[in-house]
Amino acid sequence: MSAARWPLELTRGPVTLRPWRLIDRRAWDELRRRNAGWTGPWDSTRPPDSIEAPLTYAGMVRQFNAKARQGAMLPFAIDYRAEGQRRSVLAGQLTISGITHGSASWAQAGYWVDQRWAGRGIVPTALALAADHCFFTLRLHRLEVAIRPENTRSLRVVEKLGFRHEGSRPRYMHVDGDWRDHEVFVLHVEEIGPGLVARLPALP
Repeated sequence: MSAARWPLELTRGPVTLRPWRLIDRRAWDELRRRNAGWTGPWDSTRPPDSIEAPLTYAGMVRQFNAKARQGAMLPFAIDYRAEGQRRSVLAGQLTISGITHGSASWAQAGYWVDQRWAGRGIVPTALALAADHCFFTLRLHRLEVAIRPENTRSLRVVEKLGFRHEGSRPRYMHVDGDWRDHEVFVLHVEEIGPGLVARLPALP
């Protein structure tokens, strides 16, 4: 991925993926505060011996965009325009990380959505948009999603899009204050036919 391709926006119907902006700070703070109980059990955390210092919101945005310009990740804010509304609102986050080309040609996806918009197909749409970009534009071969086995809502997202269960990874990632087991779901480019967006129903 060349640096010239970032910033990038992807849209389908009422769902738009776009870069994070410094001016999103107030909306981000409100979103995270209101969803603390909803996302907390699934949020990644730093282990006590981490050598990385915590990031401020501004530091996160700068780091995200720097890595995106380098082609290492696609850090998207998810905007959603509800039916009858003229403006979109910040509704969640979808990040493609660990983008690797060459002989590996893979990446990883992670996501969450505001509880008040859950169940509207926003995250499946966001993941489908990002996956098709990874496969058809970046020419990656493999995309994986690691999910805690207790996270039934997130499991439904990959099931809807046809991700294949590949296996378990014990104590795979530090989440909600400890090392947690994850289940890994995968798609290879040979498995997606015309793409994941084509598998989606129409959204209101």
